[in-house]
Amino acid sequence: MSCTVFTIANQKGGVGKTTTAVNLAAALAERKIHTLLVDLDPQANATSALGVEKIEGKSLYGPLRGEGTAMALLTPTGTPHLALIPAEVDMAAIEIELAQQENYLLKLRSVLEPVRASDGYRAIILDCPPALGLLSMNSLAAADHLLIALQCEYMALEGLGQILKVVERLKTAGVNPALDVGGIIMTMFDSRTNLSKQVVDEVRQHLPDKVFRTVIPRTVRLSEAPSFGKTIFSYDPHGPGADAYRHLGKEVAERFNLKPAAP
Repeated sequence: MSCTVFTIANQKGGVGKTTTAVNLAAALAERKIHTLLVDLDPQANATSALGVEKIEGKSLYGPLRGEGTAMALLTPTGTPHLALIPAEVDMAAIEIELAQQENYLLKLRSVLEPVRASDGYRAIILDCPPALGLLSMNSLAAADHLLIALQCEYMALEGLGQILKVVERLKTAGVNPALDVGGIIMTMFDSRTNLSKQVVDEVRQHLPDKVFRTVIPRTVRLSEAPSFGKTIFSYDPHGPGADAYRHLGKEVAERFNLKPAAP
């Protein structure tokens, strides 16, 4: 059984990146695809969005410094088929410490390799900090596919160009030659504005093969769910946000041939 690693990255905050990481992971799990969400952000928003407490010593800080293993950090969530490696504030320090290590861009890849080889998961989703620092670079080095969460506004197009350049640099430098832009997820779509439609059209024109058909709407329920420690599926299971992430989960499963676990 193969395992596919996705990183959801964007150097800009507030674009629906963590919301997408959490709810895409939950959508895959709802399809009985064994999924692991790895929270790499010191703010630990993905951790709290799944209702998991931030506990000292439970993040990847130790393993990235050569202490302990990622396998020991696997944490169940309230969602069947979905596990988490939580984050906490000590992840902020690892950015500085990584820079002083050899092969500092490949640390995360080696830390996650035993998890990947364990056959426990079909999909691993990495949620990055909202900056292209060393943790985000490590996630790009560890991933098979980059999924870009892109807000439906014009400034987002500039950010898209920047992140695509970073991917090319990592590939040409030999850090992760196989890294692929797996897809662009258009988020925070406001159907009442022409701007949202224009941005989606423009991105689809530039990268027609990469943009997912599913567009994630801007909804109050999607914003509220994390503060209750719930995915959109347990907070508002029949609302437009849940429908959108359910469709995205189906698209991702089909695009990357992610199959449910055997009964």
